[in-house]
Amino acid sequence: MLEAQGLTYAYRDGGPALSDLDLVVRRGRRLAILGPNGAGKTTLLLHLNGTLRPQRGRVLLDGAPAGYGRADLNAWRRRVGLVLQDADDQLFAASVEEDVSFGPLNLGLADDEVRRRVADALLVMGIAELAARPTHMLSFGQKKRVAIAGAVAMRPEVLLLDEPTAGLDRAGLDGLLAALQALHADGATLVFATHDVDLAYRLADDVALFAGGKVLRQGLAEDVLADRAAMAAAGIEPPFLLTLGLAARDAGHLGATDPLPKTRDAALSLVARSWGKSRAGS
Repeated sequence: MLEAQGLTYAYRDGGPALSDLDLVVRRGRRLAILGPNGAGKTTLLLHLNGTLRPQRGRVLLDGAPAGYGRADLNAWRRRVGLVLQDADDQLFAASVEEDVSFGPLNLGLADDEVRRRVADALLVMGIAELAARPTHMLSFGQKKRVAIAGAVAMRPEVLLLDEPTAGLDRAGLDGLLAALQALHADGATLVFATHDVDLAYRLADDVALFAGGKVLRQGLAEDVLADRAAMAAAGIEPPFLLTLGLAARDAGHLGATDPLPKTRDAALSLVARSWGKSRAGS
């Protein structure tokens, strides 16, 4: 659906941010762009929605090269939404409802349709009760949800998110992940840049391992995250829960087709079962 081929880009005041980068976004999937801070993940997202234009290479939409004229960019950004890491960079209206309605209004939609989209976006993000609240009175986590709601109201096919869980506490993290899962279940393709390996393991179907402006490896999340050589090349440790699950599978405590634990509760349940089997065997 969305593809980067040979992207190369350098900022004027620094070295290359992207270097002959290839990436494929598959329709209906949840793709984590996983890499350390400063690897170029944000720069890549800005290329995937047309904010930046590559100095070499190209971005494809449905197999065709994306255009950079005004009409082409408008059509592109209707299909591919972007949520920045700092929500304050995107919130500017006086109230939550006004902020979320900005995009749909710019599409020239009828007032009834705008209200419907805003209501739906606030509901799916779990912030319907904040509609009338001034944006400057929101908490950090609430601002994140409002920024995402503003993108959701545009009904994009692909939603790009830059470090979506950065700075959130446990409750805020769980709430945001539930909202993102609901968006995916409703048909959205999710692409999120993160340095959080546990988030990538918990949420992603696919992982693109990123370092030095390049994708080192892309594939199914469990396969990429279990590739110790590739992970070491990116300077990232494999997620603990994946390591635990694979060890349990190797020891026969987990079947070859049983799902690996992706939450703390699932891991605790696995440990308890494994301990029980070991005790019974002794």
